Amino acid sequence: MRKVPKVPDSRRYLLGALAGFTLASRWGGALARTLLPATPAQTSGPFYPKLRPLDQDMDLTVVAGRPGRAKGQVIHVTGRVLDSNGKPVPGARIELWQANAGGRYDHPDDINPEPLDPNFQGFATQLTDAEGRYRFKTIKPGAYPMNPANPVNVRPPHIHLDVVAADQHLVTQMYFPGEKLNSQDRIFNAIKGSKDTVIARVIAPTPDIEPGASLLHFDIVLA
Repeated sequence: MRKVPKVPDSRRYLLGALAGFTLASRWGGALARTLLPATPAQTSGPFYPKLRPLDQDMDLTVVAGRPGRAKGQVIHVTGRVLDSNGKPVPGARIELWQANAGGRYDHPDDINPEPLDPNFQGFATQLTDAEGRYRFKTIKPGAYPMNPANPVNVRPPHIHLDVVAADQHLVTQMYFPGEKLNSQDRIFNAIKGSKDTVIARVIAPTPDIEPGASLLHFDIVLA
């Protein structure tokens, strides 16, 4: 009977290592493809509300007890809070604050000469549902100079978001697509990696959206 030659230990180890490397690479690549890029952290800025409004519901276009509506283009911002594997994060607390349509915050340190809007809530908070979903109705904030006395650097329209879920905490900003000021903004340009992670997408309005309003989708991925 012909003897089957033995594979040297070194060669057997090499073949096993290569097979393991191939398998690990295949699975590693598959796992890497499933991970979502985390939403980058950004500064909360100097205008986080010092005095929160009594009305903090999801509709910022009206203030409880006032008959008017906020000035500006009405937008609905919807999305989900997800983990890096794409799983929804239920019960995450989201705080939202922003400037009004004139680019003015309801904050004592904002020296922007644009007037305040008494019908604009400016701040809201809610918890994500069982599917990690959230939704706010607001207005598109106006751009504003970082220093009104020297209006060279103008911040693009953006919305601040503070997200807390279990032991995770993220402060970020949502930007609008197609804004020329985005590429000129120092805070926006400081983002490492893809900047698409902080730009909302305009999607087709649902039947419950009022005429003239826009619907934007913005997912928040926690690292």
